[in-house]
Amino acid sequence: MNSFRGVFLIGFLACLSMLLIAGYFQFIEHLEPCPLCILQRVMVFAAGVFFLIGAIHNPVTTGRRVYGFLVLLAAGIGAAISARHVWIQNLPEDQVPSCGPGLNFILENFPLSQAVDMVLKGSGECADVLWTFLNLSIPAWTFIAFIVMCLVGLKQVFGHHKHPDFI
Repeated sequence: MNSFRGVFLIGFLACLSMLLIAGYFQFIEHLEPCPLCILQRVMVFAAGVFFLIGAIHNPVTTGRRVYGFLVLLAAGIGAAISARHVWIQNLPEDQVPSCGPGLNFILENFPLSQAVDMVLKGSGECADVLWTFLNLSIPAWTFIAFIVMCLVGLKQVFGHHKHPDFI
């Protein structure tokens, strides 16, 4: 499938699948997400929304670049968060940040800029690896997915878009 609409529909379905899998892990397997996991979910959701709107709109040239940029932005932020999470998971045990308060407590009791800073620093619970597949943790797989989304966004931003022939 090489059409813009098809690629963006697949991107949306991939994001939806990621969120459903995250829900399965949380509500069926009872793996509680850490604050960095929640931020990654937010960025998957954001990228999914941009993919869906782009697929529905199916724009030409400039619109494709705009949607590509929005996907690239959401996926780039998500990749940075995922990379930070993987880094924390691979720290030596004596360098892991101490466990902090939960995300709800942080958001309710600190200004947004300070709350975001605290969450991005990670905590001890972010270092826990609760599940792996092919020796990669959930944040590592999420990082790979974000990189693929970034590549899709880059292709739309910098790719050549033909004008359709209007007959």
